[in-house]
Amino acid sequence: MICHVTTGLMVCILWEGHWQPVLATVIATFMLGFAILFKTRYKKLRLYIYHVLLILDLIGLTIWSLVLAHIFCRVIMRLSATVPFAAAAAAIVIPDLGNPNSWADFVPSQDDVRDSVGGFVSHVKGNLDSLAAGIEDVITSAGDSLSHTLDSAFQDEASLFGGHHGGHHRKGENQTIYELIKESDYTSKFAAIVDEHESIVKLLNSTKTNYTLFVPINSAFEHIPDHPDHKPSKEFVEALLKYHVGVGLYPAGRILATHTLPTALEESALGDEAQRLRVRVGLTGVRVNFYDKVVGADFFAKNGVIHAVRNILVPPPHVGRLLSLFPSKFSTFLLALEKTKFADFVHSIPVGGGATVFAPSNTAFERLGPGANAFLFNSEKGLKYLKALLKYHMAINETLYSDALYIDKKHKSSPVDVFAADDDIEADGLRHYHVDLPSLLEEKNIAVDITRWGGFIDIKVNGYVHVAIQDGVARNGVVHVVDQVLLPHRSPGKGEAIMGEVDVEELKQILEPFIEKADESADEEWTDL
Repeated sequence: MICHVTTGLMVCILWEGHWQPVLATVIATFMLGFAILFKTRYKKLRLYIYHVLLILDLIGLTIWSLVLAHIFCRVIMRLSATVPFAAAAAAIVIPDLGNPNSWADFVPSQDDVRDSVGGFVSHVKGNLDSLAAGIEDVITSAGDSLSHTLDSAFQDEASLFGGHHGGHHRKGENQTIYELIKESDYTSKFAAIVDEHESIVKLLNSTKTNYTLFVPINSAFEHIPDHPDHKPSKEFVEALLKYHVGVGLYPAGRILATHTLPTALEESALGDEAQRLRVRVGLTGVRVNFYDKVVGADFFAKNGVIHAVRNILVPPPHVGRLLSLFPSKFSTFLLALEKTKFADFVHSIPVGGGATVFAPSNTAFERLGPGANAFLFNSEKGLKYLKALLKYHMAINETLYSDALYIDKKHKSSPVDVFAADDDIEADGLRHYHVDLPSLLEEKNIAVDITRWGGFIDIKVNGYVHVAIQDGVARNGVVHVVDQVLLPHRSPGKGEAIMGEVDVEELKQILEPFIEKADESADEEWTDL
């Protein structure tokens, strides 16, 4: 029973905060405990119930074991897919992920983390004896790696800013962020670039508000070629520097409950709103924009906090450029955009702010079935339906991140704040937010439900499509990856819930009302493949 509970909690943690596995585990455990209560009365009935529930619990334990193995594989595959996802977009060298010691490069507090991690790993290892040997080996390896590298990690990082790690001593609280990075031998290269931009020096010295600096250590600059005749413009470098500065105080504890945070870089393509950084806590530590990694945390200054990162953070590219870098993931979606000349259509729309794009993966299009895909991509008539389908995957002038919403003020007179205030971010308890995004398809909204529990966020579109990858930040918006193609509902309400292959005639019925009249021509014969 203990093993069952522990397994359920592990699944909950690894499954991006889904609370349903925990609820199911609690119910199953309660039922088994309730059966034991029959021990003193109704012995025969109690015996039957006990045996039935015990068998069910054993079956459940087996299922949890398989699910846990699947989730471990899913997490590892997602890491291997998402790390190069934004790394290539930003043209940054990805650090070596094969070194097991890198699991402990980021630790907010030596004593606290050693105790909590050691206790957690021991608890999991002790209660998962019945799981597959491979899973146990993974957990054991992780625990051993963390235990052996905690001390060395602190020794390597303790001298970044005056010899004290932020989690223990706040020596720098009498100095500004700029003064701290200027003094440190580990951030001298970044500080030298800052010195060339007076506005950035002023920003990092300002005490009007708190800032969070993600400062690249000196090794981040080793692979940057020096071409005196081809230096980047001053404007680009200044934008790059601002993108390292988070607006607000985000110590390690708050980052654990944060998915995106605003920076000092105001992006014109987002309606002059703050460009955002994506932060996630994973098996290898804290990742920033998929490719960068926090290697030292919580160095406090009198005007904020500093986190050291391994690579330079580059402002993200446009949505189209971001998607084009990953043909193995989005080649079908990119082909659809090209065949329908969708870029020309989007450029004809007045855009004052960013966009929210729900990008279907290649898997999403495969699930439509060969007949639907052949119709959409290989016939002139089908291209009109394909264009209507693409319109339902984009919202213009509204940029919805997992924890923030930008609404272009030129197109919306009264923006609605659907999220809790920043001070409420770390509060416990389940929260739910609903947002209706106006798609490019006439009078059809995209219903987005965001469920939050602590630092975990789950996003569903139209009530049934799960967002597989959240918050792919782009210069002119945000990309959320979905593994099902979104279909508009034929009546007011949520989208069409079709889980398997779609019949061509059914697809035509769904999209027929949205075919542009100006593009209509003589119908051609079409038969299902």
